[in-house]
Amino acid sequence: MKTLSDLVNRVQNPEPWSEGDNIPWNDPEFSERMLAEHLSQEHDLASRKTETIDRHVEWIFSEVFDSQSVRFLDLACGPGLYARRLAEKKCECVGIDFSPASIRHAQDVTAAEPDLGCTFHQEDVRNADFGEGFDIVMMIYGQFNVFQRDQGLEILKKAHAALRPGGKLLLEYQTLEQIQKGGESGPSWYSAQSGLFSESPHLVLQENFWDAEAKASTIRFSTIDAQTGSVNSYALSNEAYTESELVEAARAVGFKNVQRFPSLSGTVVSGDADLPAFVAHK
Repeated sequence: MKTLSDLVNRVQNPEPWSEGDNIPWNDPEFSERMLAEHLSQEHDLASRKTETIDRHVEWIFSEVFDSQSVRFLDLACGPGLYARRLAEKKCECVGIDFSPASIRHAQDVTAAEPDLGCTFHQEDVRNADFGEGFDIVMMIYGQFNVFQRDQGLEILKKAHAALRPGGKLLLEYQTLEQIQKGGESGPSWYSAQSGLFSESPHLVLQENFWDAEAKASTIRFSTIDAQTGSVNSYALSNEAYTESELVEAARAVGFKNVQRFPSLSGTVVSGDADLPAFVAHK
C-alpha cells in the first residue's frame, strides 16, 4: 500500500514494464470487477458490445473458418464471448485466460449449454501448454501487444506448433500508431463510488507514457481511497510493432501467406475499439 507522499514522489517517466508485469487480471476480486466490465453494454473497454461481437463472429466464421466447423484455440479468451458464439456454429473450442472470474463465467455458460464443444482453462498464455491439432489459433483485441517482445514471439512460436498443417493464426493487434497515440496522450482522472480498481469510493489518476526508443507505452493507474487516502498503483505496458515487424515475426516462426485486414469486420470501420488483424497460414 502506498501513500500520497509516494504518489507525489513517483517516477515521472517509467520504463515499460518497470512498474509491474501487468494489471492484476488473476487477482480474484479484481477479476470479478473486470468480469462486470466485460459483460457491460455501456462501453467497449474490456470486451466489445454484443452487436459488435456478433458482427465479428460472422466475419471470422465465414472468412477465417471458411464456414467450417473447426477446432480452434482462443488465447486470452476472457469470458468466452466469441468462443461461445463460434461453438454455437458447431465449432470445438479450447479457451485460455488468466482471469478466474472470466473462466468461471465461460465454464458456467458451457455447463448450461452442454451441446457446446468448449473447454476453458485458467492459465497464463506465456506458460500454458497450447496442445496441438488445432485448425485455428486466435488472439484478438490487441492482447498480443501487452506482452514484451520476446514473450510475444514465444507465443507465436507456440501457436504455430499448436496448429495442424494448413491451420491458420488470427491475430488482432494494436498498431504502432495507436499505441504511440495512447502513450502520448495527457493525464486524466475520474472519481467513482465503485469500479474496476476498487469497490469503495475512490479517485483514479491515469498517466500515459511513450518510450520512443523501446517502442512501447505505459499506462499508470493510481487509485486513491476516498476514506483513507491510501494509494494503489497499477501499470500496463504495450509493445508496439510496425506492420512489417509483426509480419516478419510471424514468418520467422514458420507462418506464411500473411493477409492483413483492417478489422474483424473485414472492412474499415470507425471507433477506437476497431483494430487491424492478420491471418497467417502454417
